[in-house]
Amino acid sequence: MSRHGNHVTLGEVAQAAGVSIATASRAINGSAGRRVNEEIKKRVQETADRLGYSPNLSAQAVARGASSTIAVVVSDIADPYFSAIAAGVMRGAEEANLIVTIAAAERSVTSELEIVRTLRGQRPRAIILTGSRRLDDPQQAALEEQLIAYDASGGRVVLVAQAPSPFDVVELRNRDGAQELARQLVRQGGRAFGIVTGPLDLLTNRDRVDGFRAGLAESDLAVHEDAIVPAAFTRDGGYEALRTLLSRFPDTDTIFATSDLMATGVLTALRDLGKEPGRDVSVAGFDDIALVRDVTPPLTTVVAPLSDMGYRAVRLALAERGKDGPVVLPVNTAVVIRESTPQRG
Repeated sequence: MSRHGNHVTLGEVAQAAGVSIATASRAINGSAGRRVNEEIKKRVQETADRLGYSPNLSAQAVARGASSTIAVVVSDIADPYFSAIAAGVMRGAEEANLIVTIAAAERSVTSELEIVRTLRGQRPRAIILTGSRRLDDPQQAALEEQLIAYDASGGRVVLVAQAPSPFDVVELRNRDGAQELARQLVRQGGRAFGIVTGPLDLLTNRDRVDGFRAGLAESDLAVHEDAIVPAAFTRDGGYEALRTLLSRFPDTDTIFATSDLMATGVLTALRDLGKEPGRDVSVAGFDDIALVRDVTPPLTTVVAPLSDMGYRAVRLALAERGKDGPVVLPVNTAVVIRESTPQRG
């Protein structure tokens, strides 16, 4: 005897029809990007009818491109880096007459996983995840599985993060930007370098540190391992890391912070130690958030077009799928020299 309505799951339909859940979803819900051949579609539909399966109407809306919402997951909405990306997402969504739902994962893959699970039930047209991927996080595979299942049901996933990925990616060239910054700081006269960084299991920080070291190596310069100080990827993290760095290497003349937010903490910590940023010690950041043009001294940094990255992520989410697999959209950077790194010597 067959069961009726929502008591029958899509998984049961897939098993009875001899197909995967993803194929069953495409056959029943439809998909704007991936088609199922007519024979399989007919078999799945007949199986669903026989079992009394009732399809999820909101899932059909997503698969057919009718959902009116886009979801964006940020690491920390209070961080100007993520708020700028979110602003770009909202600009792109407004152009497409879509509504944006924003969720903050507080820099936790576990929180990202729970958010994505919830979003799958709400069925947005696309999910945009922002923020660096973590190395060897045990929850990363589970998060990817959730996103693959959502994608298979007709939704779109775009990452503002690092490639490679099974999904489309808007990828900031972190390594290239940090490498060019190092070259220019050497030209400014820097010789004794230190790095204040967020956690090195975040690929963003790893890429920025590696790029900076590669840029110094071109001039036969290096950063001592103990002069690379990880801390929280925040203003307070920058403050504490700077104090640790100078306790180890008091003659450091140039400091690279892997985010502008950390760099603001570095500036304050230098003053608290009786040093004048931009005169006694040069300081540079990364991202070019709006705040750093107004701090004293104005901060040298690597310009990342954050709002534009969010906008591009929306356009990518609404475009047709790439025929040759996931699309990687590289985003270039540029270095801007300001008063925090004056010419030395």
